[in-house]
Amino acid sequence: MEYSSSIKRWSAAPELKGALEFGRYLMSKGVLAAVAHTDAIYEEVLAAFEDGWTLTTHLYSAMSGVTRRNAFRYAGVIEAAYLLDEMDVEIIADGVHLPAPLLKLAYKIKGPGRTALITDAMRAAAMPEGESVLGRLSDGLKVIVEDGVAKLPDRSSFAGSVATADRLVRTMIQMAEVSLTNAVSMITTTPARIMKVDNKKGSLVEGKDADILIFDEDINIKMTMIKGKMVYEGKS
Repeated sequence: MEYSSSIKRWSAAPELKGALEFGRYLMSKGVLAAVAHTDAIYEEVLAAFEDGWTLTTHLYSAMSGVTRRNAFRYAGVIEAAYLLDEMDVEIIADGVHLPAPLLKLAYKIKGPGRTALITDAMRAAAMPEGESVLGRLSDGLKVIVEDGVAKLPDRSSFAGSVATADRLVRTMIQMAEVSLTNAVSMITTTPARIMKVDNKKGSLVEGKDADILIFDEDINIKMTMIKGKMVYEGKS
């Protein structure tokens, strides 16, 4: 962050030593601190939230739920995200990372105003199925793309998303039974607010950037405009 102004958010595990101090450093540089890839319990997430960590990255993925320690149950990150009303969450709504019941649960509890749809996509997004690499091409992790998701070569775990944004909206409408208006808001106005760019992004309002998508009833993209400039026009 001392070398680049391009970093706008950073996900970390708040239970690790020095994490809260690191979060304060992030925020001093205008970077959003988010909870992710973590085994934290509720109390640790609460401490982070009160310290300014207001976002939970890809809910359910790489984070703790209810766990036992010395025979006692503890609420995890998932429960904390639900209990903290002002905690924003992201979901990978590709229909694979989260099944319909979990998509519906997240939407029911957090609502469209606190839930952002994210692709969390790697380089294989929108590419044919087959082998790919997660991370740097030179020394990244080899993965297999099949069933609409990237997997480890032994197929023991997912290894990244290959979703595109249109797929997220389509999934929320078809699988989670969310209205078109709310599904669109979860990928426009909500993430714009979270990233503090809602003064120019996220809605079609006079004075904001003219970023416009036109799609058909199946959420197939027909036209894309960025800042008023046509960048894609599909076939009719």
